[in-house]
Amino acid sequence: MIAIVYPQFYGVGGIARYLDSFLTNLPSGHPPIYLVTGDEHRVERSYPGVEIIHIPFSSSRFNLFIWGLQARKLLIRLHGERKIQWVNLHFPPLIPGLFLPRQIPVVLTAHTTYLGMSGRFYETRHFESQWSNASLTIKSWMERRIFSLTSKVITLTEQGRQEVLAYGFKGPVTVIPNGADVKLFTPDESAAKEFDVLFCGRIEFRKGSRAMVEYCRQLIARKSDVRICIVGYGDDDAWVTEALAPFAQNVVLTGKLPFSEMVGYYNRSRVYASTSYYEGLPGTCLEAMSMQLPVVVWDFLFYRGLVIEGETGSLASPNDFVAMVDKTLALLSNAKQSAQMGRNGRALLESDYSWSKLAGDILEVFKS
Repeated sequence: MIAIVYPQFYGVGGIARYLDSFLTNLPSGHPPIYLVTGDEHRVERSYPGVEIIHIPFSSSRFNLFIWGLQARKLLIRLHGERKIQWVNLHFPPLIPGLFLPRQIPVVLTAHTTYLGMSGRFYETRHFESQWSNASLTIKSWMERRIFSLTSKVITLTEQGRQEVLAYGFKGPVTVIPNGADVKLFTPDESAAKEFDVLFCGRIEFRKGSRAMVEYCRQLIARKSDVRICIVGYGDDDAWVTEALAPFAQNVVLTGKLPFSEMVGYYNRSRVYASTSYYEGLPGTCLEAMSMQLPVVVWDFLFYRGLVIEGETGSLASPNDFVAMVDKTLALLSNAKQSAQMGRNGRALLESDYSWSKLAGDILEVFKS
């Protein structure tokens, strides 16, 4: 009997998609689950054995405090009625976690941490944090406070586990990756290829927005007829749009798209690329591999086990643009190798990253 706590369930964000995939793939006979969420952008959804409880919500810091207090009151009531034994909190955002009642055991699913999102996890600083030192001090205190209320932690990668341990958390940490719905993300091999390279995700500093532009410039310089599609939106939209304006014949910027359109973009692309510096475990990379696209990414710990050099994709040292362009062009020029990498990636997703398997793995954490 589990209460999942996350205020922003309706949307295209990574955690919202994670939760939807988890709930869609719950095994038969699973324990009762309550999803405690907000009503912002609400659409009708239902899952067998899951009750969705809405608390009014709007995306503002002040409202997160109010929402967190109301969620606390609800959780205490559900626990008192013996309807829940566990709370499963997903962060970020952090504020709702500050109000978790101590009498209910908590499993925290830490998708990311501010240690990682600030660029401070790695010795080499690959991007400047969008937060001031004072703001990061407050966020770090909030994270430590939530860890003090937590019995167990789930992280998506080994890097995530190391980030959690860096906060001094002493309880068990289980690594269970994000996944992809391999039934939904199934390639259509008859689809015409419109784009050579596809980017998907938030357009912001830690996701490598500026590096993406530099990579595009160098790739276009080496292959003047290359076609690049960038799907996403974010805080660095304006800068990226202006910087890539001279390359309009090569680059398509779609902006924000409905999640339902993504299968089509994967089908029409040859290679997935990402210059992101920090992720939990990127859902777009998983989706691309499920769609049998070879991938080219920076060599970071959060990709280990997923992007395997020469088997499911190619890795380049962070900010080695020459190597990344070389690896991209090699994939574009060798259709046989690209197709084999794509098949390998799909097979890996089916065996290790399918939500039909991962949903059961997550439920195991709540059994002991």
